[in-house]
Amino acid sequence: MVQTLLQIPVIGMETDAFVLLLITALAGGAFGAALGALPSFVFTGFVVFLGEGIAILQREVGAVEGIPAAELGAGITGTIGFGAVTGPHIAFAGGVAATAYAGRRYPEMEPAGWDYHFGKNILYAVRDQTDILAVGAVFGAVGMLITQVLNGIGFPTDNIALSVVATAFLARLAFGYPLVGKVAGSSILDMSPFEREEKRMAADGGTETDRLATEPWLPHQYEWSGVATIGVIGGILGGYIWLMTESIFLGYAISAMSLLFLNLGVEKIPVTHHITLLGAVGAIIATDAAIIGSEPVALLVAGVFGAISGLLGEVSQRIFYSHSGTHVDPPAMAIAEFMFVLGVLYLLGLLPNAGYLAL
Repeated sequence: MVQTLLQIPVIGMETDAFVLLLITALAGGAFGAALGALPSFVFTGFVVFLGEGIAILQREVGAVEGIPAAELGAGITGTIGFGAVTGPHIAFAGGVAATAYAGRRYPEMEPAGWDYHFGKNILYAVRDQTDILAVGAVFGAVGMLITQVLNGIGFPTDNIALSVVATAFLARLAFGYPLVGKVAGSSILDMSPFEREEKRMAADGGTETDRLATEPWLPHQYEWSGVATIGVIGGILGGYIWLMTESIFLGYAISAMSLLFLNLGVEKIPVTHHITLLGAVGAIIATDAAIIGSEPVALLVAGVFGAISGLLGEVSQRIFYSHSGTHVDPPAMAIAEFMFVLGVLYLLGLLPNAGYLAL
C-alpha cells in the first residue's frame, strides 16, 4: 500500500533485481492462494504492525549502529508487509484469483453454509492443488508488475490498492465471470433484494436456491448511516494514532489484524483498514501549517476522511461486488479512488501534500 516504499520501476531495473522480485512475487501469490486471501491479509497487518512498531521505537531510541534511523522498520513494512511476501497486490490478489478459479473449476469444493457464489469465499484456503496454487502465483506476479509499472510512471494514487482492484477484474475476465453482473433491484445501488432474501434466477428461468440475488460485501456493514458512523470513528482513531506516533500505517495494521476475528467466525466485526488509513491521511493534510495546524481540528478532518472512505467503499461494493461471482475488494477500491483524488489535487497545487504518496 506504500508508494513511497516501492519506487523501483520495471523499466530500467537491473535484471537480477527484477528476476529476484518476480520469483518472490510468484511464491507470494501462491502463498496467498495456499493460505487464503483474507488470512494472508491478516498476516499483512501483523507484519506492518511489527515494522511500524520497530520504526517508532527506533525513532525514540535513535539509530542502531550501522542502520540509519527508521530504515529498519521501513524495510520490514515496505519490503515484506507491503512487498512480495504479504503485500496485498501479491498475496491477497493471488488468493482472490485462486478462489475465483476454484469457484469455476471446482464448484464441488464449496463449503456448507456459504450463501454467496463460491468464487467470493476469501475466508479460507481453497486447497493446496497445483493448478490453484499456480493461478495464485501468476496473479501475484501480475499484481507486482502492475504496481511497479504504475509507480514507475508516477501514477498519482496508491498503486498497490489499484493493482488489487485490477487483478480482481482480470480474474473475472480470465475465468468467465461478468465484470458487474445482473442487477436484481431497482438500481445498481439497491440492496433491498438482499433484505428480502430474494434468490438469483438461473439462465433457464428457474431459481438458484443456493444463491442470493444481491450479495452485499458485508451483510452487517452496508447501511449508509452505519457505514458513515464507523467511518467517522475509525477515521478519528487513525488520525489520532498518526498524531501520537507519526506512523501512517499503524492504524491500518491494527484494522487489518482485527480481521482475524472476522476470519475466525466472530460475527459483525467491522472492516476498517481503508477508513483508518485515510483518517491518518486526513490528519496529515490538516495539520500542515498551510491548512489548519490544530490537532483537535485535524481529528475532525480525519473523521470526515474516514467517513468519505467508508462511503466510497460502500458505493464501490454495490456497483462492483454485489452482482457478480468473485471478490473485488471494496476497501482497495476506496483507497485507490480517494488517494487518486488527493494526488490530483496535490499536483494541481490545491493541497499542501498528498499524504503518503511520493509525487
